[in-house]
Amino acid sequence: MSDYMFMLESHLSNEQNDAVSVIEAAAGEAGARVFLSGGAMRDMLGGFPIRDLDFTVDGDTGGLIKALVANTGAQVLWAEENRKATSVRLENGLVVEIRAAHIARYAKPGGKPQIQPAGIHEDLRGRDFTINSIALSLNFGSRGLLLDPTNGLADLERRELRADSNYSLYDDPSRVLRLFRLQARLGFSLDPRTQQQYENVREARLEAKIPARVLLAELHRMADEPNPVQLLELLERERLLTLFSPALTGAKLNLAGFARLEKIRQTLPYDVELPVDNFGLFCLVLTEKLTPKERSAMAQQLDMSTAEIDRWQKLEARSRRLETLLKAANLKRASLVYKTLRSQPGELVLLLLLRSGQRLVHDRIKNYLFRYAPAANEVRDRDLDDLKLNPGSPEFRRAKDELIFSRLDARVRKAAPVEGEEVTEAVPVPTPGLRR
Repeated sequence: MSDYMFMLESHLSNEQNDAVSVIEAAAGEAGARVFLSGGAMRDMLGGFPIRDLDFTVDGDTGGLIKALVANTGAQVLWAEENRKATSVRLENGLVVEIRAAHIARYAKPGGKPQIQPAGIHEDLRGRDFTINSIALSLNFGSRGLLLDPTNGLADLERRELRADSNYSLYDDPSRVLRLFRLQARLGFSLDPRTQQQYENVREARLEAKIPARVLLAELHRMADEPNPVQLLELLERERLLTLFSPALTGAKLNLAGFARLEKIRQTLPYDVELPVDNFGLFCLVLTEKLTPKERSAMAQQLDMSTAEIDRWQKLEARSRRLETLLKAANLKRASLVYKTLRSQPGELVLLLLLRSGQRLVHDRIKNYLFRYAPAANEVRDRDLDDLKLNPGSPEFRRAKDELIFSRLDARVRKAAPVEGEEVTEAVPVPTPGLRR
């Protein structure tokens, strides 16, 4: 095993390692030459958490996709014919992108590119920034070979953002937004030539040529960033937030709201799963100080779909309904709070922690996050071995829920009880047929 493969496997989660193995196997069966490329390599070599897995095929992707779907039950989410790119949800739930190596040629700044097939080295040289232009071979005979035609590894060591060419930002002005998104996340500086190229692009007002669909896609990516306050400050300083809405400037930029949300996120326990739709929550906090008319204009300017608007503008009403449930007087036992919250979207939970003025609501959410959910996670499938039920069956799930509820309601309350909740004694609850 090469040093880079060892480094990769050490940085990936179990699900991500499984994904790489599955892609390798499908590529081997299809006879395709596949490479892990882009952000995953940047994050691995730079020592950052690996967020996404993108694979580049030197040649046609059809055989690999076909083998992946046929052999593993993977699901194709979308395919973009122009770039020969496909998004695939693997059997373990992880979503990866697989695309063919290509080169984009631009007839004019900000224009629609002409996509042509290319080899892997040409593909890497034609990307946006050098730190995104690194790939790792996953092929037999060259597995673990690092490809770095633009010397991105040296830029990672220097902590510097450098454009792949003198025309990277001219060709695709949306890369300006990506530039600051990466700068906020990584804390890198701009190299002098890239800084000069950026200033020339702004002087020519090429950012105005970014299409609405591209701005909307960038807004989705911004919503997933771990450091929204720093990113928004950078974009405000560069007067780029007005691309999304002319109203997003000065006192109407809700930096304080994002700072509070970031503080709440930092206090969440690591061992509790809380899936969050970042887009809706991000848009709600971002536009909190805008008028209804300004919010509507922003949605129209970005050509948002009805579903995207609903994820954003109906989020507050949904959180109020959850708040009403959590204030209910009959929600006294720990198991009832747990049942109420375990299936709720994470964005509703975060929004209530951010905005609700009800102490009882806050206390019940915190009890769920820090006491009930961790306690429920302690119940293992093996605790139900004596029942001889098939794991995954409805009967098994019901029996496991009953065991979780009984343990929650019998748990010793070491802290002061929450107002409105029942105090239980430290008495073990026997469950017939269950091994404790």
